[in-house]
Amino acid sequence: MVRSILLRGFDQEMAERVGAYMETHGVKFIRKFVPVQVEQLEQGMPGRLKVTAKSTEGPETLEEEYNTVLIAIGRDACTRNIGLQTIGVKINEKNGKVPVNDEEQTNVPYVYAIGDILEGKLELTPVAIQAGRLLAQRLYGGSSRKCDYINVPTTVFTPLEYGCCGYPEERAIDEFGKQNLEVYHTLFWPLEWTVPGRDNNTCYAKIICNKQDNNRVIGLHVLGPNAGEVTQGFAAAIKCGLTKELLDETIGIHPTCAEVFTTMDITKSSGQDITQKGC
Repeated sequence: MVRSILLRGFDQEMAERVGAYMETHGVKFIRKFVPVQVEQLEQGMPGRLKVTAKSTEGPETLEEEYNTVLIAIGRDACTRNIGLQTIGVKINEKNGKVPVNDEEQTNVPYVYAIGDILEGKLELTPVAIQAGRLLAQRLYGGSSRKCDYINVPTTVFTPLEYGCCGYPEERAIDEFGKQNLEVYHTLFWPLEWTVPGRDNNTCYAKIICNKQDNNRVIGLHVLGPNAGEVTQGFAAAIKCGLTKELLDETIGIHPTCAEVFTTMDITKSSGQDITQKGC
């Protein structure tokens, strides 16, 4: 049951492709509904549960029976009862998040915040660790290095993995303007899928390039097997200022999924066909 959109905060083209893959493989999505009541009809394992749900767009309701209900609706920051109001630290009253500047400093100069409680930042453990390490180095080691919250390699371990680093396409357009971007994309067919003849036009990759900055790669997205492993390596290249030209000059390892980023030549703006006939 999807309240609004899939994978909020992630590139929505990629999120919808994840959803489409899951639907093709038997997952039923009930869109724009939220559960309002769960009633136990029968105890035991698996048991029976009746779920009543309401549309988020109108008065419509529905009832269905299940044996398991898992509610995954996000997290709130537990910042309301730790005394922040006593010293005047501002928080977002809606979700408890703490606004900070680019050095993780709150509105109270001697109070800093890191990790999942930050307003508008990623809720990822490695990000919090990196931010804490860099903050300590700035406060006590004379460093000036700040945490990069944009070029963070991330993977969603959906049945078909989705890996990304940098900007989602929607946010890149808002930040840089569509006219200043070039998006290269392609479908691809992993070698391990060719023998059983599986889904030859399901896996997808794209890069978002800033035309005003030497076609620097500002967003990389991949949907396919081992997407996390692929993304981790490219993330280091993006931190080093990876450009489309450098990708074109990189020799691919055949037959890997990652090599697709070294052979991309079709842009979204061209409207050309990106379907694949072979591995």
